[in-house]
Amino acid sequence: MTYADYLHVDQLLQLQRPRSEPEEHDELLFIVAHQAYELWFKLLLHELDKVKGDFAANRLYPAISTFKRLRTIMKVAVEQVDIVETLTPMSFNSFRSRLESSSGFQSAQFREMEFALGFKRADMMKYHPPGAPATERLLSRLNEPSVMDAFYLFLQQNGATIPEAILARDRTLPTAPDDTVQEGILKLYKTEPNFEILFELMTDFDEGFQEWRYRHIKLVERTIGNKQGTGGSLGVEFLKRSLFAPVFPDLWGIRHRL
Repeated sequence: MTYADYLHVDQLLQLQRPRSEPEEHDELLFIVAHQAYELWFKLLLHELDKVKGDFAANRLYPAISTFKRLRTIMKVAVEQVDIVETLTPMSFNSFRSRLESSSGFQSAQFREMEFALGFKRADMMKYHPPGAPATERLLSRLNEPSVMDAFYLFLQQNGATIPEAILARDRTLPTAPDDTVQEGILKLYKTEPNFEILFELMTDFDEGFQEWRYRHIKLVERTIGNKQGTGGSLGVEFLKRSLFAPVFPDLWGIRHRL
């Protein structure tokens, strides 16, 4: 076993295939950056599944450790935008037509991540081809409990009151802030220092997720302006609809009371 064998390096390095002819210099950067994002998304989903298990089993310290990792991965994802921003609008437009109907808007893994966190929008399924393996995974995410659903169980196991309407709600709907949940979080914040660590790490991750959305929007805006996105998306205006939407709204809802 060698380094290259273990990591399948030869196969990996064959996956960057620019379509421009003659090859535009900057197309390789575009492909590598987006393939790297898909790998980070895969790891983020892996860690989000773990933290769901941590919450369901009432494992505080593993959840703290996992969210520390999630926060750090999110920071790397945000910083990676700096590299993509070295593409000028003219250099991107030199190969943009080669994308044809493809678009980052179609990233099933990013949509999976949104669903896994509880930001569920069933109408987004229409942008993914029925029956495709990625679409089936996304459909599973839509119907299964999210990280927030597992978080509710975790809070309940630690003395917080979670309304029955939340515990029995339709799992395909997005999570929403709740005053009773916030009271339970606030009590744990003030009486259990270790829970404060967890809640702050979750808030850090949430802030990083929102920052990534903002950086992505500005990246798209500076590159294509108000043009329609490839793949039929609405471009910048569509992306702005979810800007600053927290994935853990109850953690933000109590900030003024701490």
